[in-house]
Amino acid sequence: MSTQPASGSVSKSDGAPEQEVSLAQGRAMLDKELKSIIADVLGIDEDQADAFTDDSGLFGHLPELDSMAVAGLLTEMEDRLDIVIEDDDVDGDMLETYGGLLTFAEAKLSEA
Repeated sequence: MSTQPASGSVSKSDGAPEQEVSLAQGRAMLDKELKSIIADVLGIDEDQADAFTDDSGLFGHLPELDSMAVAGLLTEMEDRLDIVIEDDDVDGDMLETYGGLLTFAEAKLSEA
């Protein structure tokens, strides 16, 4: 019986490179899903959401993102990302930029 890794696999004793790749892939997948959620909830074009960068302004910058839309956005994030967002979790910093919201979602997913 062979103990060699499967073809195409790289075996590292500390697992760090694989973990970094996995984290990057996870962030990319979360980025795509979060942009999809924003487009769906706010009714904006997917291309507009896809163009968001970490510095893109959200609350106060997008007319579609008013206080009622914030509630819908957070509820949709809970449903589609399978996270729980408590009232105390919500602050202006997390909604100020897309990067802030993405970082918040990453943190909530790491708690799960």
